[in-house]
Amino acid sequence: MNFLNTVKAFAANESGAVTVDWVVLTAAIVGLGLAVVTSVRSGVSSLGTSISSSLSGASVASLGTLGSSGTTPTE
Repeated sequence: MNFLNTVKAFAANESGAVTVDWVVLTAAIVGLGLAVVTSVRSGVSSLGTSISSSLSGASVASLGTLGSSGTTPTE
């Protein structure tokens, strides 16, 4: 009878249930984060390539020509 009471007490003990819940919740959040990174990775890569090509083809104006359009301003 003592063994049966020990098994019942073990089955009724819920001290580790909260820990299991947090582990499952954390695993779900990590899995969702990995899924988001996987789905966004290709778009970010192509955007980076597009920005890189735009910046490599850009020209920089010299300091003396900034703001001038080649015409004289009218007042």
